[in-house]
Amino acid sequence: MIAQPVDLDEQLFRQESGRLVSALTRIFGVHNLALAEDVAQDAFVRALEVWNVRGRPDNPAAWLMTTAKNRALDVIRRERSARTFAPEVTRMLETEWTIAPVIDEAFAHHIIRDEQLRMMFSCCDPGLPEEVQVALVLNILCGFGAPQIASAFLSSRAAVEKRISRGKKALAASTRLFDLADAEFVARLSGVQRALYLLFNEGYHTASGEAAVRAELCGEAMRLAGLLLEHPPSATPATHALAALMYLHAARLPARTDAEGELHALGHQDRTKWDRALLAEGVALLERSATGTELTAWHLEAAIAAQHAGAASVEETDWDTIVALYDRLMRLAPSPVVALNRAIAIGERDGAGRGLEELESIVDVERLARYPFHRAAMAELELRRGDTTRAREHFAAALALARNASERRFFERRIERCGA
Repeated sequence: MIAQPVDLDEQLFRQESGRLVSALTRIFGVHNLALAEDVAQDAFVRALEVWNVRGRPDNPAAWLMTTAKNRALDVIRRERSARTFAPEVTRMLETEWTIAPVIDEAFAHHIIRDEQLRMMFSCCDPGLPEEVQVALVLNILCGFGAPQIASAFLSSRAAVEKRISRGKKALAASTRLFDLADAEFVARLSGVQRALYLLFNEGYHTASGEAAVRAELCGEAMRLAGLLLEHPPSATPATHALAALMYLHAARLPARTDAEGELHALGHQDRTKWDRALLAEGVALLERSATGTELTAWHLEAAIAAQHAGAASVEETDWDTIVALYDRLMRLAPSPVVALNRAIAIGERDGAGRGLEELESIVDVERLARYPFHRAAMAELELRRGDTTRAREHFAAALALARNASERRFFERRIERCGA
């Protein structure tokens, strides 16, 4: 399993590790995924050794690619008689005349992009549980180790390692990566989109206490969604809508927490800190998502996010439109979380009493039993209509369910507000 070398720039490592592993897997074959990861790891370790002496090169990504190519050449020359490589290139790796051209081709920009897509589609095998799919994507394509994934998903390291191991065994058994021309492409695309949606959500709504991890998860989901947009068959209206949702939400990340890591709800965020460039790109993506006849939950969620993005304040928000969008979302993809957010919007439009009525009428509300912001929403509405006692009780219940230090401090401040 590839692990980040100490003192190597994290952004560079995240971006390049998946590219290197994907290119090397094209050469070695998915059954030799561990070898591809080892060679990529060697390139990063070599970078540390050389850059500490000579300084960081002007183009570190190209330096890493060249180092990985040279290492791959060494491995093939040493092991081609004892190991089988990718079926697609095995014949070309049998002579010195063709080895170097095959490896050079594997590291071409458009080939690496396609290999990353093939890897992503392979990780999102519908036969694997969603948590295994997401763990594989994070580990192979984003360079996250088991400890980081465990921290982000509030899981044990052993559980995450088990998921990754299970997923990689399934990959190895498949003998080759998913073919982007396969008839199952469209069917599997929805699974890939779902995995990226879960990945982004885990970053944006994560229970992790580290804001940097949240932003990194969101960034990786956006980067991988960008790969889908670059490939015409996967650049569907649904993919554009999903990317729009990511950009519109990511634009608000700078205001979700302050310099001390304190969490701020939407109504208390400093909107001047929202990233205007990301907002503009999100709106543009949403407009491009309207080119077809397909309407997905991501279209509606992105449209709701765009309404928030276009409002100068909570009071100036078009709550009529947002409630109407939530009504459509409930018909298209009903869930207790959607019902919760719809109730909050109704509370903003029609008053706290109506919002509480909607909260109390949520179907399958028991599925929100461990979600602290369900009780927090009830508390906020009770506080707004002046019942500080009940508000305090709900905030105390939310505090008991808090998943990290940031959430605990947030609920503690709200309890203090009830006392004030």
